[in-house]
Amino acid sequence: MSVSMSLVQGGAAGGAPQGASAILAAAAPYYQPPAVPQDVQPDRPIGYGAFGVVWAVTDPRDGRRVALKKLPNVFQSLVSSKRVFRELKMLCFFKHENVLSALDILQPPHLDFFQEIYVITELLQSDLHKIIVSPQHLSADHIKVFLYQILRGLKYLHSARILHRDIKPGNLLVNSNCVLKICDFGLARVEEPDQAKHMTQEVVTQYYRAPEILMGARHYSSAVDVWSVGCIFGELLGRRILFQAQNPVQQLELITELLGTPTMEDMRHACEGARTHMLRRAPKPPSFSVLYTLSSHATHEAVHLLCQMLVFDPDKRISVTDALAHPYLDEGRLRYHSCMCKCCFTTSAGMRQYTADFEPSAGQPFDDLWERKLTSVQQVKEEMHKFIAEQLQTGRVPLCINPQSAAFKSFASSTVAHPSELPPSPHQWE
Repeated sequence: MSVSMSLVQGGAAGGAPQGASAILAAAAPYYQPPAVPQDVQPDRPIGYGAFGVVWAVTDPRDGRRVALKKLPNVFQSLVSSKRVFRELKMLCFFKHENVLSALDILQPPHLDFFQEIYVITELLQSDLHKIIVSPQHLSADHIKVFLYQILRGLKYLHSARILHRDIKPGNLLVNSNCVLKICDFGLARVEEPDQAKHMTQEVVTQYYRAPEILMGARHYSSAVDVWSVGCIFGELLGRRILFQAQNPVQQLELITELLGTPTMEDMRHACEGARTHMLRRAPKPPSFSVLYTLSSHATHEAVHLLCQMLVFDPDKRISVTDALAHPYLDEGRLRYHSCMCKCCFTTSAGMRQYTADFEPSAGQPFDDLWERKLTSVQQVKEEMHKFIAEQLQTGRVPLCINPQSAAFKSFASSTVAHPSELPPSPHQWE
């Protein structure tokens, strides 16, 4: 059975725009672009993330449509500059089918004029949020294939010791053939092994935020990403947001209506004020049977896996690796590797040759030790400029911005997401 879908248009390959209409230009002198078809698609905005703006543009070197992400105002503070450098290094580090990675970085100006970063990535046609809210039919097979790919990509990230910290449907890009890639690593960071060290709570869009963060936990683990995936799984089944509240306290109320009142043991990661709030309220029993009413796709196997993801205590929440071993995902794995992946192939005789490792881990953990050595904005600026120059030493003609482009004026003035689109601040329990 085919798993292809008709998705929101955009991202199809087109010819390279000519003259001043193109945002991108080849930086090498006397470079002659190849002859390409003239069915030109305009450069246009396609997304506004927490820390960047994304446009669909055409690579003048080959006429391929790609995504161009602008990371503006990089060097406003030490924290923001190190965060951007971390995201840039991650995008260059990633090598996985279900995780978006950098295809190229635009040639930066001289260090004195270096203020923003432009990264080129693969252009996908839609995202999971657009698909969920569309009238597009979602079969049980679609849900299994999507969930399998989310977990497959997340296993890779977690094996590299990376917490995404903003898993939501809008950060899951999808192509018309249903291939899915996790994107937007503006809030991602490396795991913190020292539980005594505090981690920021202003992460994860509220609807997908794990209860330990809602309850003021100062330290958390990769389990926060698993909770987010559980919320998305429920959203795929029901075609509506699973826990849609107006504020963090109400968010917690909706969670306890489904899971029941947590025990003191379940709340050991929470701050004292949050525990006191929960104990003041009348105890509620769990109501997992409600999950069966999400849709006809909410089978026993589906609900069983969902309940293991939506566990109040992060230490008892299922891991990504164990979730991938759940029988509910067997069909999703088979469909993905039968016709969608690049790790398996079909021989000339028509036989499918499967990879030895269906869900590969990262070859090595992502290194963030360099962050500790950078103690000033100027240091970060110099190291980032050097890093980009090293990435450009590939023998390929480098790209730069074409300031004469008609579209560039609009692109240059594009801003990041509105405050309402950013992860809201957590409730102050004390």
